[in-house]
Amino acid sequence: MSHPIIFDTDPGVDDAQAIAIALRHPEIELLGLTTTYGNVDIETATHNALLLSELASRDIPVAQGAAGPMVKPRHPAPAHIHGANGLGNIELPDVRGKKDLRSAAQFIVDTVNERPGEITLVAVGPVGNLAAALQLDPGLTEKVKRVVIMGGSIREGGNVTPVAEANMFNDPHAAQRVLTAGWPLVLVGLDVTHRCVLTQEHMQRIEAGQGELGKILAGSYAFYRDFYREFLGIDGCCPHDSCALAWLLRPELFTTAPGHLSVVTDGIAEGQTLFAPEGRGFIQERWSQTPLAEVCLEVDGEAVVEWIADTLS
Repeated sequence: MSHPIIFDTDPGVDDAQAIAIALRHPEIELLGLTTTYGNVDIETATHNALLLSELASRDIPVAQGAAGPMVKPRHPAPAHIHGANGLGNIELPDVRGKKDLRSAAQFIVDTVNERPGEITLVAVGPVGNLAAALQLDPGLTEKVKRVVIMGGSIREGGNVTPVAEANMFNDPHAAQRVLTAGWPLVLVGLDVTHRCVLTQEHMQRIEAGQGELGKILAGSYAFYRDFYREFLGIDGCCPHDSCALAWLLRPELFTTAPGHLSVVTDGIAEGQTLFAPEGRGFIQERWSQTPLAEVCLEVDGEAVVEWIADTLS
């Protein structure tokens, strides 16, 4: 079974790993990469997306999108996590390719309309491009096959604030729009991505299997691992964005639950994802009035990182 996907990304280190999977996996048909600010600024994101495709010897359309949040001021990119260039500050070769002339949102709308009912949107950064695509074509909710979002946190707490995951915090207004749009949506958040640790041994297998791209993945991984060791005390890194693709291709490794999502847009809890399980009553109905979505709550983390390493080695 082939999964035609558009991959919406802000290529830092874990994005690069996921893009490598999308380029490599025989069951994924990668129709395009759409870029957003987040881990890096928008020009760097687009440069890295073009570069990773070229290193894999693939000619994949890259459409540039959101340069900042819909409403709130933009926070600086987290250079201490992904490096100023998004790939651990390693030296990068020049890029030959050019980005698509369309915006990311227009690219999403055009591509989905060419193949209604077939395409899955996989978004692993702030979701402004998906929100903008809904502005251009509200009917997208009926035309996509599925939307898989790496972001949010139900029980785990946050990673950039006590309650908010980075992608949701970076653009909570876009996230509120996208998570409540009523399309078939799965949220792959910190509850599962923090259970997956990609070790140095996994990375050695990946480097050996990926040629030119492997050098970039391994070099950027070393920088990212240092951050994780210092801040979370783990030896390895959480391959957050690859987990979204793992859910798409190996859903049996995850435990999900249906319910109603919303995102806090202002105040001390901005970016927090709220989840009201389906059928559960609360003191008022307001938490249960958004459309149903699926959220990932548990995962076989070892099996996921083995799948990542196997795919890339």
